Amino acid sequence: MSVDRSPDKDIESQGPGPLGPKAGILNIYKPAGLTSRDVVNQIQRLLRPAKVGHAGTLDPLATGVLVVCVGPATRLIKYVQRMPKEYIGAFLLGRSSPTEDTDGPVTELENPPIPSLDAVETAARKMLGPILQRPPAYSALKVEGRRAYELARQGQHVELPPRPVTIYRLDVLSYNYPELVLRIRCSSGTYARAVGRDLAAALGTSAVMSALERTSIGPFRSKYALRPEQITSDNWDLHLLPCTWAVEGLPQIRLRPAEVEHVRQGKSIVRFSRRNSVQEFAALDRKGRLVAILVPRGEGRLGPCRTLPPM
Repeated sequence: MSVDRSPDKDIESQGPGPLGPKAGILNIYKPAGLTSRDVVNQIQRLLRPAKVGHAGTLDPLATGVLVVCVGPATRLIKYVQRMPKEYIGAFLLGRSSPTEDTDGPVTELENPPIPSLDAVETAARKMLGPILQRPPAYSALKVEGRRAYELARQGQHVELPPRPVTIYRLDVLSYNYPELVLRIRCSSGTYARAVGRDLAAALGTSAVMSALERTSIGPFRSKYALRPEQITSDNWDLHLLPCTWAVEGLPQIRLRPAEVEHVRQGKSIVRFSRRNSVQEFAALDRKGRLVAILVPRGEGRLGPCRTLPPM
């Protein structure tokens, strides 16, 4: 599978200041063959006692961006999870698998149709925008407290309800039957395997995913991601990206020094905003460092729902 990456802006690693616990974000490139938890555990051993968490699981087959939040930045994981994601995925048409990828037993269909490139591109265009997508049975979603893939591996029938996702972009990068390579830009909660499955179904056939690279989550891009072996106990803090990267989708408010202290004490501040529909704001100090996430508390006041220590 060839990967076409367009030029992008340079990204500088920035570390926290000398005060307080270190907090920030590591942009890691997950290799194939490891689970996301395997990678996080490797980093956790190097960073102890700092807390570590990741924002978005990748299957062992997949590679690419794994955003790892460190220290108090773990409070921001949900904001990274909300960000749009981009994948480059390879699919084999005319085949099926219970896992919807080549990690499971693959069955070739008898005399499947061979769609034309025009038919593939037409079907891809019809999938753009808000859609209802049925998650794969072999997924980490929970069913009555248990992971769906655990039930599926035990031979139980798992039928997860469709849920709304958005496909912002679906490009055919190459097509040489049976291999189809797609660039998928999508909302949080979208399964790339299911995109290939549903596209194939629209063409009257089936497909399994044979390779997947997550090329970006929001501003975090694979071309700048670090391999796990590049992170050491001596250099990890030099690779930390600012916490503001996790909340770049939120409107920002600059706080005065007195307001910074009030917010860190859990107190509300008086701020009138014309953006009445906005439910969360990223509050920054004068140096542009993230202090807290603020939410409306009525009567022109904003209060913290998440705070970060001085850095």
